[in-house]
Amino acid sequence: MIEQIAQAAEVSKSAAERAVDALVGAVKSTLKKGGMVTLVGFGTFYVSKREARAGRNPRTGEALTIKATRVPRFRAGKALKDAIN
Repeated sequence: MIEQIAQAAEVSKSAAERAVDALVGAVKSTLKKGGMVTLVGFGTFYVSKREARAGRNPRTGEALTIKATRVPRFRAGKALKDAIN
């Protein structure tokens, strides 16, 4: 991916890697704060809450509780959906 970005933007691979790392870091920090990141024409990253639930240990069959957690989600935009279909 870094190589494709470097070629398309006509920049060095190291510059492309820094740009991708900056984008990923910005998305992570925004989601950690509970925000949303929308890339127009691509999609939206957001955080969803998963409630606590009962589960089983597959080895022992012992019942256990899986704690509540926040999960990153992605919803593809119309332009991305149209591009792959």
